[in-house]
Amino acid sequence: MSTTDGRLGVFADREFIALSGTAFARAQAYSTILIAIALFADAFGTTGFVEGLFGTAFAAVQLLIVLPLGRLVDTRNAKRFLLVGLLLNVATFVGFIFVSNAIDVILVRMLQGLGSSVLWITGSSVVGEISPDGERGRWLGSYNQVAAFSSFAGDLVGGALLYTFETSVTFVVLSGVTLVAFGLVYVYLRDDPGGTMDPEEAGGIETFRGLLARPMVNSLVTFRFAFSVGKMAVILFLPIYARTEFGVSAVGIGLLLAGGKLVKALLQGWMGDLTDRLGNEQYFVLGGALTYALGTALIPLARPAQALLPAFDVGAFGHTIGLDGAFCTMFVAYGIIGVADSIRLPASMSLFVEEGERLDSVASAMSLRSISWKVGQVVGPVAVGAIKDGYGMAVAFWTAAAFILVASAGFLLMYRYGHRVTGGERAGAG
Repeated sequence: MSTTDGRLGVFADREFIALSGTAFARAQAYSTILIAIALFADAFGTTGFVEGLFGTAFAAVQLLIVLPLGRLVDTRNAKRFLLVGLLLNVATFVGFIFVSNAIDVILVRMLQGLGSSVLWITGSSVVGEISPDGERGRWLGSYNQVAAFSSFAGDLVGGALLYTFETSVTFVVLSGVTLVAFGLVYVYLRDDPGGTMDPEEAGGIETFRGLLARPMVNSLVTFRFAFSVGKMAVILFLPIYARTEFGVSAVGIGLLLAGGKLVKALLQGWMGDLTDRLGNEQYFVLGGALTYALGTALIPLARPAQALLPAFDVGAFGHTIGLDGAFCTMFVAYGIIGVADSIRLPASMSLFVEEGERLDSVASAMSLRSISWKVGQVVGPVAVGAIKDGYGMAVAFWTAAAFILVASAGFLLMYRYGHRVTGGERAGAG
């Protein structure tokens, strides 16, 4: 495969387009469903703990499958996994059409977790595997950039569809987008794009032990345990907070989330280029995490800002939407979070792929990346939901920000220790 010229050159590659289609379908579905969950929470009058279960159910399934899935992707035909993951997403949309209570939402979220995990691990692993030498940061950054643009579209289009039509129409549209992605993968992606490792050599637990023996992998995994608790509080509870506390409509929630997603979409590919040039990806991870903590801590200021700043109206999708200080505060906070993810994500993914290549187990490394996230993602939503029930949403968000700060400090200390142990092995890495 020839190298691509310029950051946009990756979109001339048909295989990259096919893989980007899976990221587009996955991210659009994820962001639209989060808005729908806020509407379900409002309609069903759920508690913070039950709202947390909406997130925990999604993550618990993923926690169970990420390790065996990573090994399978390393040793089998990854293209088939992508096709199955897309069909699972379609089944999820059908399930959401028929939900009638909170239990139904939890069950369908479990199915969504399965399909999303298959697409995420397989897609990101294949992109890392087939990217040209010296361009991994660009390919991974651009791949994430597509997902960010799709998530942005999901916020706007999904919010408008949920506001204007019944939820069934929204999920039919999502099914159509996913089936288009299915066709792109089927036609354009080579057969068996990954799976280069022999099943006997994959070794299951031995492979993961080898990866965890790497100081950088160890510090990243530990970091993501704590960081995921804080980030999931924002992903799950910000739309619910906007809806239940301030009565923001589906379109308004979409606009709120779209601002941060747009920042993330515009910056992430550029940040991937920057990590390729400068190296020292660990400092990008740290800087992004600290910026994320700042944005999270600002969200509860929405309540006092509502009283201090005047309300105003804007037109969108043929409707007039009333906005106020609370909305503006949440919008700015989520924009800062978008900057944070742009800094952190390409560097984090590049580090995991690089460390995985040392043991010829890129998908297994990406599985470790995912499972380290899922532990916090399982525990975090119900813990933050319980804090919300007992102390209010402001304390819940500030607790989430504190988790991120602790994660950042732990990462820095563990990285410096590992750097000394390996004798500066990562010096100058790109």
